[in-house]
Amino acid sequence: MNHSHERGSHKSFKTGAALILTVCGVRMWRLLSAVATLAVLSLGVCGEKVFLQRAGTAFNGRKYRSVLDVTNGERFGSWTWPEMCPENFFVVGFSVRVESKQYGGDDTALNGIRLICSKDENRNFLYYVESHTGHFGEWSHPQYCPSGVLTSFQLRVEPHQGPFGDDTAVNNIKFRCSSNPMLEAPGMSWGEYGHWSQDCLGGGICGIETKMEEYQLGLDDSSLNDVRFFCCDKHQE
Repeated sequence: MNHSHERGSHKSFKTGAALILTVCGVRMWRLLSAVATLAVLSLGVCGEKVFLQRAGTAFNGRKYRSVLDVTNGERFGSWTWPEMCPENFFVVGFSVRVESKQYGGDDTALNGIRLICSKDENRNFLYYVESHTGHFGEWSHPQYCPSGVLTSFQLRVEPHQGPFGDDTAVNNIKFRCSSNPMLEAPGMSWGEYGHWSQDCLGGGICGIETKMEEYQLGLDDSSLNDVRFFCCDKHQE
């Protein structure tokens, strides 16, 4: 790959996350604290009120049917903690934290995945979950299923580059909606896509857990190495 570098190259530690929302021509900036359990955002969208709140671990008692995973995740780091949508909320959209190409510096590619949870596909009151995220890159604009919920995923992963290469691990992700459209994140292009996960038939994705390599103090960072999602049943009214 063309993004190899010396493993001792330095990368500055970036903290915090800025959420940028452009609504009806007005750019609104909100700082989301990385240590807050709940981050609440209320804003006007063309006359409508949208409420977005981080669920964190508050709803981790929610029961799920199965775990959706893939086989091409990478080796570095550890599984962190799950975060679940509230009861009767399912994932309808997502955004990703991605670091652009560093041109000779240390590349990390995909650093985080943020899932947006909705009840009955109501887009006015939303929660989000993201588990542990890396420190590098910017959050993308959210992408949503035109209808339905997210039910399966596919990871683009660069394999281990050896002792002197630059590991990026997870580069991108695709999701499939229950209404059948496929959504691809604006990630990076190193590596290849693996097989699709199992499909959460009759339900939808309702939580996330990430496998992260912690900050390497100036050595080679790979950040996000793998992810798994939780599948919950939809209760019939």
